[in-house]
Amino acid sequence: MSQVEAYKIQSTPAVYVYEGPLRLWHWINALAITVLCVSGYFIGSPLPSLSGEASDYFLMGYIRFAHFAAGYVIAVGFLFRIYWAIVGNYHARQLLLPPFFSGKFWGGVWHELRWYFFLEKEPRKYVGHNPLAMVMMHLFMVWGLLFMIFTGFALYGEGKGMGSWQYEWFSSWIIPLFGQSQDVHTWHHLFMWAIVIFVIVHIYAAIREDIMSRQSLVSTMISGWRMFRDNREPDDHYLK
Repeated sequence: MSQVEAYKIQSTPAVYVYEGPLRLWHWINALAITVLCVSGYFIGSPLPSLSGEASDYFLMGYIRFAHFAAGYVIAVGFLFRIYWAIVGNYHARQLLLPPFFSGKFWGGVWHELRWYFFLEKEPRKYVGHNPLAMVMMHLFMVWGLLFMIFTGFALYGEGKGMGSWQYEWFSSWIIPLFGQSQDVHTWHHLFMWAIVIFVIVHIYAAIREDIMSRQSLVSTMISGWRMFRDNREPDDHYLK
């Protein structure tokens, strides 16, 4: 049964969009990014000195460990996400391969921009990500994460030292590419704030669309099912 047929036979249209492994990746990724941003902030702006003997405390050590551990989770999860884009359903590939060469896709991006700025009266229905969300997710969750993974491993490789695989694969060429280690630190830290802004906008947009566009977003990433609160068919069949 096609998705269009499924819509027509249901009084409340619903489509199974996000498979279990993809939803699990999403929430683990969200937790890891939270740990990375909080620990990264304190690494860049350490807490004031604690009273007492320094050897009695290992606070910064625990913060750095949490940062490194979450970084490994992000890196391994990114490899899994590539794998699932290959073996998963159509919607699993949207993040990595948006239809950038489709004129209708960019028309959808323009419509969503106008919708978010309250210049459109009616929303469009989408089974997967809407075109604007697809662009932003691709930029931040593919290229942005790659940038943070590569620069993060480059900085980590400095601590591991020459001869470690982290140093040989990342530090040896990324640090000279940026000029010096401090430049890598600066760009890594600056992009952390870009991710914080992206997360805030992402949460706002998901809740806003859940309320205003009469289709589920937040619950879809929990259950996997996209629910529509009216019988209108979605507008994103042309994306396939």
